[in-house]
Amino acid sequence: MELRTLGKSDIKITPIILGTWQAGKKMWVGIEDEDSIKAIRSAFEAGITTVDTAWIYGDGHSERIVGEALADVREQVVYATKVWCANLKYDQVIEACHQSLQNLKTDYIDLYQIHWPSGNFKTEIVPIEETMAALVKLQEQGKIRAIGVSNFTSAQMAEAAQFGRIESLQPPYSLFWRQVETDQMPYCVDNDISIIAYSALAQGLLTGKFGPNHQFAEGDHRSKNKLFADSENYQRVQAALAALRPIAQAYDCTLAQLSLAWLIAQPQTSAIVGVRNAEQAVSNADAADVKLSSEDLDKIDAIGRTVTDNLDGANQVMWDF
Repeated sequence: MELRTLGKSDIKITPIILGTWQAGKKMWVGIEDEDSIKAIRSAFEAGITTVDTAWIYGDGHSERIVGEALADVREQVVYATKVWCANLKYDQVIEACHQSLQNLKTDYIDLYQIHWPSGNFKTEIVPIEETMAALVKLQEQGKIRAIGVSNFTSAQMAEAAQFGRIESLQPPYSLFWRQVETDQMPYCVDNDISIIAYSALAQGLLTGKFGPNHQFAEGDHRSKNKLFADSENYQRVQAALAALRPIAQAYDCTLAQLSLAWLIAQPQTSAIVGVRNAEQAVSNADAADVKLSSEDLDKIDAIGRTVTDNLDGANQVMWDF
């Protein structure tokens, strides 16, 4: 699989990145550690050498699963993890990083990201200068190689960048969720900041596996996702998927692979994709080989807008928690 440069750093990432929120188990159902480890390993063997996780994914459980799955090939992979927004004071960032290092069974983290700006989820407001000072210190010590942010606006990125180099932004971004294109993407392009898209398959919607009357199991957080919860929007989603299927068939690929191929063709964008099993990991990796024509990129773009043009563009949060 081709490698891309992370921001202006010397770190090389894959266009398809393994997401491991599910491996943390919290807010998901039917997840088994053994299956997660097999999926992570299968993704690596298929060429996905960049792995994204976070402490909040099961209070470190996802990080520990990643460490267990990849410890013997650590030098061949790129680890991206995150510090939670309740831990953004100087000493808290240092402590959180050390805990993540221990969980991942490593002595350095390639990309350490602020998961959400301070104040989110009713957390204490911490000046970004204080948080960035801790991250820069960790970078100077060699404990992290690069600094990233997640769920930041362009204005928040610009403020953070006054105190240290930001190499990446991790926003919600998919064919069905595109607010990043109007605010953060122009800033990222101008400043050579990589976009690492999460929920790249709209939490499974773009796989086409959810029918018109799908009901999630109790405890599955996707039931609160705005793309699923609004019945009118959900019908627009189903119509868009129907329009995408002939294009996928023409490329002999799945809907998921088509959607990922479109996404990683966008400016400076790589895609995080979660998996439940080894088969999904291999299928996601194959999306990097789907090369869409400019005409088909435009067609897919237009189909996606039948969904996104009807969404509230003011709020980038995908869930009504």
